[in-house]
Amino acid sequence: MEKLTLIQNDPWLKPYSDAIEGRYHRVIEKEKTLTCGGKQTLAEFASGYLYFGLHRTEDGWVFREWAPHATAIYLIGTFNGWEKNESYRLKPLDNGNWEIVLPAAALHHEDLYKLLIEWEGGCGERIPAWCRRVVQDEQTKIFSAQVWAPENPYQFEVKTFRPDTSPLLIYECHIGMASEEEKTGTYEEFRTHVLPRIVKDGYNAIQIMAIQEHPYYGSFGYHVSSFFAPSSRFGTPDELKRLIDDAHRMGLTVIMDIVHSHAVKNETEGLGRFDGSYHQYFHTGTRREHQAWDSLCFDYGKDEVLHFLLSNCKYWLDEYRFDGFRFDGVTSMLYYSHGLGEDFLSYGDYYNGHQDDDAITYLTLANKLIHEVNPHAVTIAEEVSGMPGLAVKVADGGYGFDYRMAMNIPDFWIKILKEKKDEDWHPSAIWWETTNRRADEKTISYAESHDQALVGDKTIIFRLIDANMYWHMQADDRHFMVERGLALHKMIRLVTATTINGGYLNFMGNEFGHPEWIDFPREGNGWSYKYARRQWSLVDAPNLKYRFLGDFDREMLALIRSVKDFQALPVQKVWDNDGDQVLAYMRGEYVFVFNFSPAQSFTDYGLLTPPGTYRTVLNTDDPRFGGNGLTDDAIEHLTQYDPLYEKEYKGWLKLYLPARTAMVLKRLPEVRSLSVEQGEIKKRRVRKKRCHEKGKNNVM
Repeated sequence: MEKLTLIQNDPWLKPYSDAIEGRYHRVIEKEKTLTCGGKQTLAEFASGYLYFGLHRTEDGWVFREWAPHATAIYLIGTFNGWEKNESYRLKPLDNGNWEIVLPAAALHHEDLYKLLIEWEGGCGERIPAWCRRVVQDEQTKIFSAQVWAPENPYQFEVKTFRPDTSPLLIYECHIGMASEEEKTGTYEEFRTHVLPRIVKDGYNAIQIMAIQEHPYYGSFGYHVSSFFAPSSRFGTPDELKRLIDDAHRMGLTVIMDIVHSHAVKNETEGLGRFDGSYHQYFHTGTRREHQAWDSLCFDYGKDEVLHFLLSNCKYWLDEYRFDGFRFDGVTSMLYYSHGLGEDFLSYGDYYNGHQDDDAITYLTLANKLIHEVNPHAVTIAEEVSGMPGLAVKVADGGYGFDYRMAMNIPDFWIKILKEKKDEDWHPSAIWWETTNRRADEKTISYAESHDQALVGDKTIIFRLIDANMYWHMQADDRHFMVERGLALHKMIRLVTATTINGGYLNFMGNEFGHPEWIDFPREGNGWSYKYARRQWSLVDAPNLKYRFLGDFDREMLALIRSVKDFQALPVQKVWDNDGDQVLAYMRGEYVFVFNFSPAQSFTDYGLLTPPGTYRTVLNTDDPRFGGNGLTDDAIEHLTQYDPLYEKEYKGWLKLYLPARTAMVLKRLPEVRSLSVEQGEIKKRRVRKKRCHEKGKNNVM
């Protein structure tokens, strides 16, 4: 067999060929097993949601559940007074499956229900694993499944949609905290109030958190209880569908933050001990619990678990028209240690037997499935260890993700903000961190996500300005710490966004320097919503400085979007000097120049670039963005000829670089007069004639 492309492209991986090829063949064999030797497609296999759960039929209702350890199962709910009743007893089928067929009058839209499951030595009420709607009683706080079968279900109007990935510009968001009011926001409010903002700001994708139902609101949606139910605290399933439909109509790709890395420990709301056993969906023994996350770990080696999770992927694509997924906690899935306490210093650390091959197989099959269902779907891996091949095609020996999160970048920014004085910022380190990635894998770059906005951490703007934000954000208030913070906030985002090789991500509100952290209602804060919201009025206020950051972010994205396939343009370093704290690089016809020095400005700072005329198209120091306006951006800059660099096709671009500023310049197309063109044509004719004559002489 010819070596996989992943190995061919990286000679450092050749010593680990056996491990890489072994994982590849393991996926192939598992797919054959699941699809009965290829008699069905992977997409056909992953259709469990069409069989399990509650379904309306022509004659009534049918409900099915997988519970191999159960000895008896009863349907209970508002329709039978929550009492155990033989007429609502499920019948056992093969392979641990159970079924009940009911007449149409037995259930109604919005009825509440659960399962009463009995097993040897006990019993318990359970929310069905495949249910599509779960609601919480406001008084008792008890969760129940709900029949969702409206007479006129929502019909999608946008039939086809193709994500714009040139590049992917992601607005990470949370429906519940997207309202300015101190409450839980709704799908409808997000659709009408927030989606237009996102489009106006220039993003072409949204990544929605906390969609899958979760009992504890403050978990940010990462302790999932009901995998097939969109969270009812934000509204109805039809309202979510309408939101996605409107997003598509506006040109927005909709990515779901999906959690298949672990599950909530709850038994009454989740899958913790669904049929009385501890091992139905999860590992046993020491591998059952994720100690750091206080959650349960799926057993990816069980075909039934693969069926459940793969069907879950297809369900959200088919039923809600999501355009793809950001897979949470991939590092935790890849390693028996969950990546905790391990240093990944060499390639050997990815192939030393500490990897969970079952989880790797699942992730690879999930990517195969998702792209089989929707060839244009987007998949992103949240992965920090740097596992090679994660964002490489399955056919090439990779795991099939389209992108991986560049998690090193936000860690880097936080580290230097915490540990380095401004004068110790090194452009060489900034260049390394923002461009250090595998050549064959696309990444999503970001300066900060929701992780940096949580209580216990600080956003970039808070680390820069801190409490001064509460007193000195008036547009006419010139405060040193605030001015520094605004300047660096813009520069950090500009260098992060313009060095991408795949896409860029921003968390909701961070683009304008949202002033406060995120803290969900809990006992410790008096169940307050004060910090679980977004204050849009701040960026809308013309008398506050937040608008400067918001306007800059919009202009930055407009610049990126104006260049087709910006992310694919080579990033070429022009210059870096740690002493001067100057960094410059090129992409296509654009030059990006940063002076990170807090005090040193430079006059006629020379950079070697292709000769021509350059015009400033974006400047962090522009008064429109709260800058000082120290440069005249209307001036066109002509490169100066240097015979030493003529053969390299370079000249000296001389610029004034104020301290703590960055600018983007565009090389203008050459404007040539008709006489110049005619002269060039004449010269070419003379050269051609001379070559012809020389050739004749050589023949003679």
